[in-house]
Amino acid sequence: MRLDKFLQVSRLVKRRTWAREMCLAGRVSLNGRPARPASTVRVGDLIRLDTEWRVIEVEVRQLRERASAEEARQMYTVVSSERRE
Repeated sequence: MRLDKFLQVSRLVKRRTWAREMCLAGRVSLNGRPARPASTVRVGDLIRLDTEWRVIEVEVRQLRERASAEEARQMYTVVSSERRE
């Protein structure tokens, strides 16, 4: 599954275009390396999102093409989360 699609389906990012823009701006890493929107996500990968208000690192648990809110929360496990002020 593409990284930008995973971020949107899992609801880590609200819109797929925002996920794409974050990747192109260098604010998303996949397994410790800067990621492109089309990077392939697999179960077990670590994704780090660096936003203005938080830095979050998650481990991919499931891949789904569509997901309800409850299913979206099961797609990943939060490894670390840090709020910015």
